[in-house]
Amino acid sequence: MALLAPGTAAPDFELPDKDGVSVRLSDFRGRKAVVYFYPKDSTPGCTREACAFASSFPEYERLGIPVIGISRDSQASHKRFSDKYGLPFVLLSDPELTAIQAYGVWQEKKLYGKVSMGVVRTTYLIDEEGRIEQVWAKVKPDTNAQEILDYLQK
Repeated sequence: MALLAPGTAAPDFELPDKDGVSVRLSDFRGRKAVVYFYPKDSTPGCTREACAFASSFPEYERLGIPVIGISRDSQASHKRFSDKYGLPFVLLSDPELTAIQAYGVWQEKKLYGKVSMGVVRTTYLIDEEGRIEQVWAKVKPDTNAQEILDYLQK
């Protein structure tokens, strides 16, 4: 499945956060939201990406824009990841691939010639009406958070 295009209605989802609290995308209706999909907690790239979002989180807060990270990891894994790195934003657990597949980020990946299915690092900006405003595909972990802020501030 392909990534969703700007202008498309963002599929609603309901997933548990690190504390088991159910979070729905529709809870954020009326304001923009950043939803980023990443492969795995506590791996080098995903840790750098999460820490970059954490560093720029005060700026997202100032703009009133929530940041939501989604991966297949368990709630317990998210809790450890969040506690270890002091992540101030929402991490949602999607082991059934509900949102991951709905957003088209479950794709074939190649690593050292080996082909497997996995989450392609992708970030969506959802607008106030629940439509996809912008998509960043195959993002770089170190620059993704700043790229989105640059877009929001222009």
